[in-house]
Amino acid sequence: QVFSQHCPFLMGPIECLADVVTPDTDIQVTLSVFELASAAGIPCEVDPALVTALAGHRTEGSSPEEDYKVSCLLLVFVAVSLPLLAADPASLYNPELDGHNNNLHCLAKAIVQLSAALFTVHGKNIETHLKEFLLVSPALS
Repeated sequence: QVFSQHCPFLMGPIECLADVVTPDTDIQVTLSVFELASAAGIPCEVDPALVTALAGHRTEGSSPEEDYKVSCLLLVFVAVSLPLLAADPASLYNPELDGHNNNLHCLAKAIVQLSAALFTVHGKNIETHLKEFLLVSPALS
């Protein structure tokens, strides 16, 4: 916010670039724009630092298809774990903390950010996989 007030001539073009990015934009261009926007403090749909970290930690000797399957299985694991997390006594809302004792209130953002980064690395459609996540999740159906 301070940066926007002191350097609007710099922040304006960065914000415009971030707004122009669509799901159809080339992945490398998207990541470059999001990296610039993220460095300027503008929230992005996909965290470029997380994408870079995940892309750098590919399993040696495994194919990209296997890594993609592991990513899908991770989302399935999270989806079927939601009822267990919801039943946990630490999942009750604590007004003193203005949240949950086990930080369950952060889970939705974590799922969205992690799945966006994972499927960006694999070049897949994020929205489709999140819809599948909702279908698999027993707590949400």
